[in-house]
Amino acid sequence: MVRKHFRRYLPDAAAVRANRWIAPFATWLHHPNLWHLNRDSVAGAVAIGLFSGLVPGPLQMLSALLLAVALRRNLPVALAITFYTNPFTIVPLYLVAYGYGALLIGHDSNQAQIRQFEMDWSNLYDSMGALVAWMLGLGKPLAVGLPALALTLAVLGYVAVHLAWRAYVVLAWRARARRKAKHGADRAN
Repeated sequence: MVRKHFRRYLPDAAAVRANRWIAPFATWLHHPNLWHLNRDSVAGAVAIGLFSGLVPGPLQMLSALLLAVALRRNLPVALAITFYTNPFTIVPLYLVAYGYGALLIGHDSNQAQIRQFEMDWSNLYDSMGALVAWMLGLGKPLAVGLPALALTLAVLGYVAVHLAWRAYVVLAWRARARRKAKHGADRAN
C-alpha cells in the first residue's frame, strides 16, 4: 500500500534512460534495484543519501548517484534523501559535525574561537567562498566529524528503514490474520 503511494512520485526508469542528457550513461541504469522499492534497495538508498548529503559542495548528488549505481540501490530515493542538507540546515549540521569530531578526537572545543558564519544572499559567490574559509578554520575536528557524522547517519538511516519496513509488514500480517479470522467466524455463523 505504501509502496503504491510512493511509486506515483518515482520517475519511470525507461523515461530517465531515454533522456538525451542521460542516454550516454543509460547502460549503467538497467539494474532493477535502481528503480524498485524493496526493503534492501530503499534502506541502502537512504543510507547513501544520508551519507552523500554531508559531502561538501555541489558534489552531493553526484556522489549519491555514483554510490547508488555502484551499490545497486534505489537511485531516486538516494538522490531525494540528499536534500536534507540545504542552505537552512548545512550550518547546524556542520556545527554538529564539528562537535562530534571534537568529541571523537578529544579536542576541547572551548579552546578554539568559533566565529559565526552568516550567509549573504545578495552575494552568493562570495558567501560560498566565506563558507569554505569558515569550514577550513574549524580544522581537524570538522575533518574528522564530517565523515563520522555521515557514517553514523547512514547506519542509523539504514537500520531505521529496516525496522520500520519490518514493523509495517508485521502489522499488515496481523491485520490480514484478523480479517481472515473475522471472515472465518462470519462464515461459521
